[in-house]
Amino acid sequence: MRRTVAAVAGAALLVEAVGLTVVHFVLGSVVDRQEMSLAGLDSGVMSGSTRAAGVGIGLYLLCCGAASLLVAVRDRAPGRAGRILLVSCAVLHAVLATVAVGLVGWAAFAGLMAVFGLILLTLTGEGDAVREPREPREPREPGGGAEPAPAG
Repeated sequence: MRRTVAAVAGAALLVEAVGLTVVHFVLGSVVDRQEMSLAGLDSGVMSGSTRAAGVGIGLYLLCCGAASLLVAVRDRAPGRAGRILLVSCAVLHAVLATVAVGLVGWAAFAGLMAVFGLILLTLTGEGDAVREPREPREPREPGGGAEPAPAG
């Protein structure tokens, strides 16, 4: 189950990355074409900042999508860096969903929470085959080498 969920989550994150980058570039163009300033800020600065934010969030979501797709390809839990990336992405989606419900509406909330759920399932879901736990290793001697057992 993990493989399918991780693939869907990765695809959703990649689409979201492209979508948010395009929205930020459109907003940057709108701000660039206006003739007024906000508290003395130049519209060119605001436009550049919006576009830079779009590139930043796009790259971040691309990395999250790549981590999720890597989980799908390997069919095992993500490593430490992948977990940190996906957990931060889940937190981002939860926070954005709570803001979006007030600003955009319930449809945006539902979409963000669906991606949030996919990310959580990617992090906590079990792979298709449940693996047997390994046998614990016997502790080594402090000297580093195996010494022969005393006869007797």
